[in-house]
Amino acid sequence: MADYAVALSTPTTLAAPPKGSLDVSEALIQEVEAADVIVIGTPMHNFAIPSALKAWIDQILRVGRTMKSTPAGKVGMLRDRPVFIGVASGAIFSGERANQPDFLTPYLSLALSSIGLKTQQFLPLQATAFLDWNEAPLARKKVLAALDLSVVREPRGMRSGPAALSSTG
Repeated sequence: MADYAVALSTPTTLAAPPKGSLDVSEALIQEVEAADVIVIGTPMHNFAIPSALKAWIDQILRVGRTMKSTPAGKVGMLRDRPVFIGVASGAIFSGERANQPDFLTPYLSLALSSIGLKTQQFLPLQATAFLDWNEAPLARKKVLAALDLSVVREPRGMRSGPAALSSTG
């Protein structure tokens, strides 16, 4: 990872990065580019995202590759696609009964928007610390019922079903 930091440190090293320094970043960006829909499931840790999700974000937010830096701010370079973000929290962070701050939602929304992923749907599963295990299936059903799948277009390259089931010869 030290080579990655060096590659991003100046415009010169970014233009000619050390061999292999951007390989992980490039592979992760290509996964995002290939996806028709992105699904992120994350807990809320200390009001924000966990370090593993932050590490992924640090790899896919790259000036000159996934975003441009302009005087007006960041401009995304990736094609928009739906992003569904499930957020589990032991406490309540949104709505009338919110009892803790939420830094996760605005941060993740801004980070994803800055690379062009603007169609976002956050699905909170809150108060899990107080959830009786017998109530878990109902809580899951409520979260799934909140999904708005109207933002999902037909996947690229798929006409009437998965490629393995199509009769294109």
